[in-house]
Amino acid sequence: MTPLLGDHTKRWLILGPTSVLPHGPRVALRRNLLSRLELSRARRAELIIIGHPKSGNTWLRTMLSRLFQVRHGIESNFVVKSDELHRLDHSIPPLLATNGYYSYESIVGEVLDADAPRSILHDKKIVFLPRNPLDIAVSWFLQFTKRQSEYKREMINAFIDHPVDRKSISRWEFIRHSDIGLDCLIDFLNTWERNLARCPNAITIPYEELRPEPARALRRICDLCGWDFSDAEIADAVEWASFDNLRKLEADGHFRSGGITLRNRNDQETFKVRRGKVGGYRDDLTPEQGKELEEIVAKRLSPSFGYAPTLAPTEGIA
Repeated sequence: MTPLLGDHTKRWLILGPTSVLPHGPRVALRRNLLSRLELSRARRAELIIIGHPKSGNTWLRTMLSRLFQVRHGIESNFVVKSDELHRLDHSIPPLLATNGYYSYESIVGEVLDADAPRSILHDKKIVFLPRNPLDIAVSWFLQFTKRQSEYKREMINAFIDHPVDRKSISRWEFIRHSDIGLDCLIDFLNTWERNLARCPNAITIPYEELRPEPARALRRICDLCGWDFSDAEIADAVEWASFDNLRKLEADGHFRSGGITLRNRNDQETFKVRRGKVGGYRDDLTPEQGKELEEIVAKRLSPSFGYAPTLAPTEGIA
């Protein structure tokens, strides 16, 4: 049965009343209530998408949204995050997109932890979206300092030992020395690789595969979930979510929610659809910085991801 209130409304019913509280009680209460909501969303979801911010999550959700919106005649000015489409048409399954790692979203990681007792979530259909942590790091800096909602930034800062001042931290300080920089990104990938190893319905689609072959990735997800979208429908979704089209739609303020809302038309670095290059981190770092970070990745990241500093640049959402 569909709940009376949608997840979007429930979230704002938590955020609104708690906004008047002092920082400590506000963060503690929000984490408790938002964790409960996140776990409820995970239990109801037919598909769980797990990915660190800037790993292609929004792009994938845009394509999935398009598939259902076209088939069911639903407007295209939002990108599904949870039960938004399901509430408009109950034949459309709810999903959950989460990092499962920071603050209240960590509840998903705790339930799916490799050492935790088996639960209903372990048998869920799951798509894991890894990406080269060096490419994540550069885009994550811009996301956290220029696009992140204030409440999420506050929640993440309360979650880490050394809060990040978005106004003063440099790109290098964020990547190399902050609690949510490269070391954290490597831990995120290693942790989720381990956690999902015992989930029978989990598949991995790296950004480096999603970017050049989005239609193939969509087909894999449709097959996983038993969705009967045709090749033509998938091709339409891929075209709709192309870099050029999404860039134009974002600039025009087409999207009202879902992660691609326009922030600042005059600041290109605030755009969600920015560059998304595979191996693009080299454009933002000195050769010496790049080499230092590549050595850290080589030492600490699970070799099964297969990331190497020889990937050709391609553009997308990041």
